[in-house]
Amino acid sequence: MCSTKPVSSSAPEQPLVAVTGASGFIGRHVLSVLGGAGYRVRIMMRRVPAEPLSSGSTVEIVRGDLGDSAALAALVSGATAVVHLAGCIKARSRDSYFKVNRDGTAALAETVRQHAPDAHFLLVSSLAAREPQLSDYAASKQAGETVARQWLAPRLTVLRPAAVYGPGDRETLVFFQLASRRLVPLPAPMAARVAVIHVGDLARLIVPLIQAEPRGATLAATDARPQGYAWSEILQTAAQAVGNPHPKLFRPPGALLRSLALSGDIGNCFANVNMMTTQKLRELRHLDWSVPATELAHSVGWQPGYDLVSGFADAVRWYRSAGWLDAVRGTSTGSS
Repeated sequence: MCSTKPVSSSAPEQPLVAVTGASGFIGRHVLSVLGGAGYRVRIMMRRVPAEPLSSGSTVEIVRGDLGDSAALAALVSGATAVVHLAGCIKARSRDSYFKVNRDGTAALAETVRQHAPDAHFLLVSSLAAREPQLSDYAASKQAGETVARQWLAPRLTVLRPAAVYGPGDRETLVFFQLASRRLVPLPAPMAARVAVIHVGDLARLIVPLIQAEPRGATLAATDARPQGYAWSEILQTAAQAVGNPHPKLFRPPGALLRSLALSGDIGNCFANVNMMTTQKLRELRHLDWSVPATELAHSVGWQPGYDLVSGFADAVRWYRSAGWLDAVRGTSTGSS
């Protein structure tokens, strides 16, 4: 059985939003935005955190996970909206991705249909879901969208963010670390385009989306450049943000990239779960992660507040304050 820990003194008439994945990179930002918008918030976690997840809101905690049917029922009961952020972004096997991203989503969607049939279900997926052939991760995200539609099509909104970056993200930190070097490798061909969005802008979009009438739509979220950026622009901007204004960008041999990715594959067979694998390399080298204007989420009162320059600067400030990123030495020559 699950147990709950109510720590919110919010008035009972305030609408309740249930959130999965609240302790993750995106989830912490979403909690702050929901609290600031006046919502009661209920989250599910395996254990009660030692420190508050958000300085901007208090929450009710249901202990459990996506495999716990009692916890799922306690999470969603009485909710006007359910925001599903929980997901697996790196794993050793295809089954591990699908267990969380498909089967966990199916269990939650079924529970919402049974215990909160009028709730708006917002599934925060990934732009990778439109290219399931690239990786097990991408395929599992598409599978999660499919099962959610099967259970909740009229009450569902699927949101596919572009590449999300910002304070607290460990996965994009590596690009800022690379950008602090004198020689900065480009991971994809020059023709490749990547759309991005700052986590703060994505979190702010959640509120108007859950307030809108669900229509079963699949939407995408980006900054003001849905057509995306070349990797050269991304890494040059990252280099400027870390104080390395004159990096030398170069394209490493494909064989070297494949060798590094293969090392990640081998590591996954043993102790470590690596982010850089052959499948992840296919995602990085995909030519078109842009978003057509017809697919963009448009909500009254929302527009992205960060462009690439201001967003990367914000991320770097946070990384340095948290001790995750060292200052660049010798910035006058661009060396690290």
